[in-house]
Amino acid sequence: MDTTAGKQAGNKETMTVATSVQYLKGVGPARAEVFGKLGVQTVGDLLEYFPRDWVFAPGPIKIAQMQAEEAATIIGLVESVDFQSYRRPPIFEAIVSDETGVCRIVWFNGGYLRNQIRLGQVIVASGKPNVFKHQLQLTNPKFMMVDPQQTAEPDKHFSGGIYPASGRLSSRQIKQIILPVLDHLDELVDEFYDPSVLKENHLIGRKDAFAWIHMPPDEQKLDAAKRRLRYDELFLMQLGLGLRRYRTQHSASATPCLFTDEIDSRIRRRFPFLLTDDQNACIAEIAEDMGRTTPMNRLLQGDVGSGKTVVALYAALLAIAHKTQVAIMAPTEILASQHFLSIERYLKDSQVRRVLITGGLAGKKRDELLARIKQGEMDIVVGTVALLQKDIEFRHLGLVVIDEQHKFGVHQRAELRKDSAPHCLVMTATPIPRTLAMTAFGDLDVSVIKQCPPGRGQVVTRWVDPRNRRQAYEFIRERLRAKKQAYFVYPRISSVEETSKEIAAATDAWQDLSEKVFPEFRVALLHGQMPSAEKQRIMTGFRKGTIDVLVSTVVVEVGVDVPNATIMVIEAADRFGLAQLHQLRGRIGRGESKSYCLLFAETDNEAARSRLEVMAKTNDGFEIAEQDLRIRGPGELFSARQHGLPDLKIANIVDDFDLLVVARRHAFEVVSRDPTLAQPEHRNIRRALLAKFGNSLGLADVA
Repeated sequence: MDTTAGKQAGNKETMTVATSVQYLKGVGPARAEVFGKLGVQTVGDLLEYFPRDWVFAPGPIKIAQMQAEEAATIIGLVESVDFQSYRRPPIFEAIVSDETGVCRIVWFNGGYLRNQIRLGQVIVASGKPNVFKHQLQLTNPKFMMVDPQQTAEPDKHFSGGIYPASGRLSSRQIKQIILPVLDHLDELVDEFYDPSVLKENHLIGRKDAFAWIHMPPDEQKLDAAKRRLRYDELFLMQLGLGLRRYRTQHSASATPCLFTDEIDSRIRRRFPFLLTDDQNACIAEIAEDMGRTTPMNRLLQGDVGSGKTVVALYAALLAIAHKTQVAIMAPTEILASQHFLSIERYLKDSQVRRVLITGGLAGKKRDELLARIKQGEMDIVVGTVALLQKDIEFRHLGLVVIDEQHKFGVHQRAELRKDSAPHCLVMTATPIPRTLAMTAFGDLDVSVIKQCPPGRGQVVTRWVDPRNRRQAYEFIRERLRAKKQAYFVYPRISSVEETSKEIAAATDAWQDLSEKVFPEFRVALLHGQMPSAEKQRIMTGFRKGTIDVLVSTVVVEVGVDVPNATIMVIEAADRFGLAQLHQLRGRIGRGESKSYCLLFAETDNEAARSRLEVMAKTNDGFEIAEQDLRIRGPGELFSARQHGLPDLKIANIVDDFDLLVVARRHAFEVVSRDPTLAQPEHRNIRRALLAKFGNSLGLADVA
């Protein structure tokens, strides 16, 4: 679409997609405000305000041609009206005629029509006739009153889109505003592709697509319109990802960190175990990337406990071997500390200089530490988003490792690379379905660890009815007596009343568990609002075994590694998403002992029950991720907040996966031929891409 703003007026000569909807016939300032709340500011937005459903009304026929049970649209003169209030239900009746006959029309509970349908008016009615007292009649049809001089194509008023409406703007009113705009599609809509591309991909023209999405002549044309507009949306999104990927690879050179047998053996001596085949394969891919001057941009995904940290540390040591620094960023202080402890364990007595930075570091100590980082006297810097603060400067940043990417936005990822071009390794323990990997992470290469290291205990998951709580507590008590440890996880820190049902809360449960249920054991409380030092003290106690039961919120969701913890109790488990449940379960089964995950939940909610059944059935994170996508749909998973991409208006990355694959291939071909979209044939695509995804994908340089 052409986004050039014209004079903002709704006449033929000046309407553009940038024209404010306020200037369209039937809108004005008040309705423009209502449209604004629906996300519609301009004519372009209005054209992309797609219907939620469609109706196909037949063309008009004469009354004498009507057949019982065959849908019909008629135009006639209202000869009489009668409201029969004494009937149960009350009936409003109109007798309508044309030159061929007479038809009775009735509306049950139709008292509201007394001021709408009057004698002598012309009515268009559409419905399925039925026989009553040997006469055809229409019952509760769709209808509208029309000017006797303007009865052409009356079926248009019933056919076409049904729009998402608001209390102040009905679907019919929206449609009446959109229909005249469709007469201007020649000026408003530009084609993106040449005829050969349309033919090859079985796509209709873009103008036809907009005409038919709002007013489809039939179901086949509607399907063709949907396919074209979905393709365009997926193509533009993939094009943006392709351009971002190209820019990352070509904007600046990274320091090549070449793999050698000597460096490899020195790094592997740090690990007191053999790596799995999957870990070795991922290391090979990462080492190949890091050996180039093109900055690595790779996603390492592996299930909970699969050994991603070891792979990331290998990459870090490869970077350090080439005299560069490494930044490792985690979403929480607990996870950052956990990474730092793991690194300390592997790098004990090594010459690698490493430090942990958290939000609590301040004053002279902080200034001294930042000076050492700036002078290159620190090799590995581990921290939270605190690493993004402007006063933290690296002398020579060679590698950035970002853990739990879904907790960070795309823009935060870019922030660490703003002044240099380090290699970038993004990690996630939330396995990403292939569809999301191609969209939300479409500008990254992907490495996958599916195997878990040997020596990991089996994890058994049970969905427990709260009525069986006492037996469950006895089972847990036996495990605690055997010197094992347990997590109890709650959705809230403190009690909250919601729909008259109290939500399980960690602080209340801690008191109950420590005083009444397990008084003979050491029970501690952990949640995100505690001071950092207190959180660290409690986690250290749990890790060392001086705490038996840790009562917590989801602050333990990722990265916490206590091999002796073999029980995970999740209260109100129906309130957690599948990915989160799987992450929490990943805190156990990290040692050799058999572990147990108990999901306490009582719910009639179908989606919640589906989640709990999936959890009890499988431990495979990739299968769980696919199920999560099916249950929740892409809307929640594929959000701007998480991934830096806008929501799609008409495409669905699950249902339209085959189309996504084709659109991605096409988009990446365009980027390889014309990485700045400067060629004349790409002008319309460039304009549309900037209008649609420019801000969210950070494509200002393309402008």
